[in-house]
Amino acid sequence: MTEPLRIAIAGLGTVGAGVVRMLQSHRDLIAARAGRPIEIVAVSARSRHRDRGVDLSAYSWEDDPVALARRNDIDLVVEVIGGEDGPAKAVAETAIASGRSVVTANKALLARHGQALAEAAEANGVGLAFEAAVA
Repeated sequence: MTEPLRIAIAGLGTVGAGVVRMLQSHRDLIAARAGRPIEIVAVSARSRHRDRGVDLSAYSWEDDPVALARRNDIDLVVEVIGGEDGPAKAVAETAIASGRSVVTANKALLARHGQALAEAAEANGVGLAFEAAVA
């Protein structure tokens, strides 16, 4: 069996919790389409105790989303924090600089910093995926 793609999710609002729910509910189908298992390793959000309607107990929790992006046990960061600067930008930049690919649905981030993030991703040999942000 191939190694799983290990992901971290930064932001657990409607979109982030939905990503977790989808990966949990459709694990086998997604693995078949991706050609390997997708494994959530860690998550981060502003509040650890908020009920998001999804079980997060199997995942490591990081209070600091930038620390999440630096973790050595992940391959990819899903950034769904939102906003063009602040934590969202820091997470994307840190993940890329740390050799992690980034998937984002953040239109504001891409509009403001997309070119710089794409150049950094290319320079670091990682991916920057954003199809969810451009509908």
